[in-house]
Amino acid sequence: MPRVDTRTNSKTAALVEEGTLNPSPEKVSDPKFQGSEFFDPRDLVQVRYEMLRRVSVENLPVTQATAEYGVSRPTYYQAKASFDEAGVGGLVPKKRGPRGPHKLQGELLTFVKKRVEPGEPIRARELAGLIREEFSVEVHPRTIERALSGKKTPHPAPVTLPRKSRRRRK
Repeated sequence: MPRVDTRTNSKTAALVEEGTLNPSPEKVSDPKFQGSEFFDPRDLVQVRYEMLRRVSVENLPVTQATAEYGVSRPTYYQAKASFDEAGVGGLVPKKRGPRGPHKLQGELLTFVKKRVEPGEPIRARELAGLIREEFSVEVHPRTIERALSGKKTPHPAPVTLPRKSRRRRK
């Protein structure tokens, strides 16, 4: 039975959890990343940093660096811009998808805010119907509620109530 290296599995799990697992480590052909304990082709941040360092410090041409690190030239330039703006933290991939209420902004948000009275319930379903009639846009009532609250809705923490002691009376 082959022996499983627990360090490798735990590091892979950590990289997956952090969102920094390189989707194609086999494309990294830099000799430093082959058989080294320190340089890990699965670590996307390390691969990107080393690619940027080689171009910046060792004057490796961008085309050669992108070939050695298995990325496209646009990916190199995006990584460089992110690094220049935010340092090493900029090399961590950003969460994908929309960041905030993308349907309900500008004119739609103004329309909704004009129809909400302070101290009164929001009536999000009614507002969604008005938006549909006025703008021919489908907006979910929950999107309206989130936009008006001004913050992303966190998942509620589970509520644990103290248990009453179950002593029997004699």
